[in-house]
Amino acid sequence: LLRHTALMPSEYKTASGGDAGAWRPDGLGLGTHSAAPCALSAEERYDLCRSVGAECIQEDELRNLLKHKPNPVCYDGFEPSGRMHIAQGVGKAINVNKLTAAGCTFKFWVADWFAQLNNKMGGDLKKIQTVGRYMVEVWKSVGMNLDRVEFISSSEEINSRADEYWPLVMDIARRNSLARVVRCSQIMGRNETDDLAASQIFYPCMQCADIFFLKADICQLGMDQRKVNMLAREYCTEIKRKLKPIILSHAMLPGLLEGQEKMSKSDPNSAIFMEDTEQEVKTKLKKAFCPPAIVEGNPCIAYAHQ
Repeated sequence: LLRHTALMPSEYKTASGGDAGAWRPDGLGLGTHSAAPCALSAEERYDLCRSVGAECIQEDELRNLLKHKPNPVCYDGFEPSGRMHIAQGVGKAINVNKLTAAGCTFKFWVADWFAQLNNKMGGDLKKIQTVGRYMVEVWKSVGMNLDRVEFISSSEEINSRADEYWPLVMDIARRNSLARVVRCSQIMGRNETDDLAASQIFYPCMQCADIFFLKADICQLGMDQRKVNMLAREYCTEIKRKLKPIILSHAMLPGLLEGQEKMSKSDPNSAIFMEDTEQEVKTKLKKAFCPPAIVEGNPCIAYAHQ
C-alpha cells in the first residue's frame, strides 16, 4: 500500500468546487458529488445519523438541521500517524456510509500539519502525507462509499486560504484561557499534566477553528475529541453565533488488554490493525482480556457489539 501511495497532495486534482487541498487523484474513484438526492424522510435521516453517535449534542438541533438542510456537512480530522486499527478503519467506514446515506457530505480533514505539530512520524511532513494516502487506500478497500466524501489536506487548504484561517485561530486563542485550552490536550493523546510543547498548546485552537473553516454542521469524531468540540460550541456563545456545530461522538473501541479504554497504536497487542494477517488476529483475540460472565470493561464483548 505504501508503495502505491507516494503521491503528495499537490499532485492531486482539486475537488468539485475548486478546493485547493481536496484530494481527488486520477483513477482512484473518490467520487464527484454527483450522488442522487437522499430519498429518506427527515425522521429516517435522523435515525440513521443518530445511530452513529454514543452521544449527541444536541438532538433537537440535529433534527432541525436535517429537516431544513438536505445536504449537511459532517467533518472528522485525522492525524496520519502510522498503522490504522479496525476502530478507525472499519468503524469509521460504517459511520461515514450511514451519514452519506442520510444525505450528508463528509469532509475528512487530513491533518498533516497537526501530525507534525504533535511530532508524529518524527515531524517529517512527507512521511506524514504518505501515511495519509495509505489511510485513504485502506478506507477504499474496506468499502467506504466515497460519492459524498472529500479528503482535504490541511497544509494545502490552510495555505490557500490563510487570510481566513489564521484570524479565526487567533480569535479563538484570544477568547480562551490557557487552562481551558490545556484541558483539550486529550485530543492529541496527551494528558493535562504532560510537559506540552508550545505547538501542542496551539493545536486545540487550530482544531477548534477547523470546524468553522470547513463550514461543518456536524462534528463526527470520537468521544476523546469531545472537549475541543465543546470549545467550538462555547466559542459560538462567546461571539453570539446562533447556529452551533452539532457534536455526534462515536464510542471508543477499547484495547484488547485489561484496563485499556481505547486501542493504542503504540502497543501492537492492544489493537487489531487493518493489515494484520488472519493468524495475527486469531493470536491477539486468544490473548485478549475476556473475564467469564463479565460484560463491563470486556473488550471482546465490545468488539462483538460493534
